[in-house]
Amino acid sequence: MNNNDLDHLLVESSPHIKDEDSVKKIMWTVNLALVPAVVFAIFHFGFRTIGIVSVSILGAVLTEYIFLYFREQENSLLDGSAVLTGLLLALTLPPGFPLWGVFLGSFVAIALGKQVFGGLGHNPFNPALVGRAFLLAAYPVLMTTWEIEGMTSATPLNLMKMEGIATDYWQLFMGNIGGSLGETSSAALLLGAAILIYKGYLNWRIPCGMIGTVLLTTAVFGSDPLFHLFSGSLILGAFFMATDMVTSPVTKKGRWIFGTGAGLIVVIIRLWGGYPEGVMYGILLMNTTVPLLDRYTRPRVLGEER
Repeated sequence: MNNNDLDHLLVESSPHIKDEDSVKKIMWTVNLALVPAVVFAIFHFGFRTIGIVSVSILGAVLTEYIFLYFREQENSLLDGSAVLTGLLLALTLPPGFPLWGVFLGSFVAIALGKQVFGGLGHNPFNPALVGRAFLLAAYPVLMTTWEIEGMTSATPLNLMKMEGIATDYWQLFMGNIGGSLGETSSAALLLGAAILIYKGYLNWRIPCGMIGTVLLTTAVFGSDPLFHLFSGSLILGAFFMATDMVTSPVTKKGRWIFGTGAGLIVVIIRLWGGYPEGVMYGILLMNTTVPLLDRYTRPRVLGEER
């Protein structure tokens, strides 16, 4: 080997293994994966869906821009994270929610759920769920009023909890039910999740741990596992919110514990709580455990003493 053969070699610091994926690419892919749910929501709830989604995204992007401007930070609006926060928040809202409330929720999601902690990569809680939690606390009636074609209806979880009425599995799976914009059609959500799994952007341990725990625990306590799988926001939360790279553990064991804990909280609230849904609380509460999970489930380095 002569010197000419070494001309193409570079001496540089790590990392030496690089990938074409980036934060920007991942975020926009997740946005794309949610398009089937948005399209179904437009078909099911009408064109008001477009207004809610648009205002939520606009509020999130505008709030992000204002914070970045006054903190004199590099403009990162094009990374897609603010758009994703606004889109996810919109999909958790009732179809009749007022647009001024949508904008307020997206402002809180970015301002209190993300930027006060330092921006992307520093927030301990899922920003979209922070916005939804605020809206549920501030406007509980508006957040629990479900309308389809101008008529008020109940969600399957409400019907089961209050009246003991179970909804047909096929209707639950396809989405011919009442609920938030993005939680009704399990089929549309699973189609989007399949895109993320194919791209390798979604770690399967958290949704498997969360959904598996809900199925097993509800069966043990005599409730219908399939009903709990396809009703409410379990699929939306398990695949698109609990798997958030910033607010979920990085270790394999930590991800199993995170998903299992979130699933247990969901079941406790659904079966014995006063509120019919517990996905939001399950994910937010488990977000608080992530630093400990990452610390105590860290794999032992080769040669390290126990």
